[in-house]
Amino acid sequence: MDKQAIIAALDQEIARLQEVRALLGSAAKVNGAASIKRGPGRPKKLASVTMTRKRILSPEAKTKIAESQKARWAKARRAAKKSAKAVSAA
Repeated sequence: MDKQAIIAALDQEIARLQEVRALLGSAAKVNGAASIKRGPGRPKKLASVTMTRKRILSPEAKTKIAESQKARWAKARRAAKKSAKAVSAA
């Protein structure tokens, strides 16, 4: 085989592969694969997969949580007053 025949065969193969690539690219656009935009980070879950029920607290649990939080706030206020007295006394 001479060089010209080899080059012609390669050109034909390249043209055929380009046509196949173009067809595959257009098929992906039709199926929607090309329209998916991927950003950085972990992929988001589909809405249909994350069907979780909302957790509901009982009134007793809500009261207990509220009382605990009020106690934490009171403790923080006491600590702030104590540190303010210590600073002003020094």
